[in-house]
Amino acid sequence: MLKIGLILLVVPCLLLMGGYMYEQSLVSSCLDQGGSFNYELLTCDQDNNNPFIPYMARHPLFVNGGMLLSIIGLLACTIGLYKRS
Repeated sequence: MLKIGLILLVVPCLLLMGGYMYEQSLVSSCLDQGGSFNYELLTCDQDNNNPFIPYMARHPLFVNGGMLLSIIGLLACTIGLYKRS
């Protein structure tokens, strides 16, 4: 149970950070080119000024599901450590 708990605790966090950091690199390169990043289409727009839309608002199932899996993993780790003693 401890191994499954650790996997559920760590993997969703790594996936969330990876997705967020990938998107931030796209935004950064777009802003360096002098454009405005379109968060809905994930493209760089040189003509229009696009509003900022938070990652959580665009991917609520991914973020909330990942956090729920992490909480389940934390509980599984706690139970696994408790039963080992």
